[in-house]
Amino acid sequence: MLGHFRGKQPKLYGSVTVAERGQVVIPAEARRDLKIGPSTKLLVFSGPDKRGLMFVKAEAVTEFIAHATTMLSQFEQMLRSNPIETPKKTR
Repeated sequence: MLGHFRGKQPKLYGSVTVAERGQVVIPAEARRDLKIGPSTKLLVFSGPDKRGLMFVKAEAVTEFIAHATTMLSQFEQMLRSNPIETPKKTR
């Protein structure tokens, strides 16, 4: 399973400082690498321990949900065509 992530290690682009109004500037190299432009929509998530933030392109989340929905539909079809039999109780 970890082979899927080979060569896809997180990259540190630097640090940012939160401005008085809560704004941060995404480093230019990150914007270039990730193709983030002025109209790019980003979703902001907190980490599980609420000690960090994660920005994800909205289009990536949409693509993930579409792919997951397709996979779930295929799984459902597979279950319908090959139902799982439950063992019968014996007295």
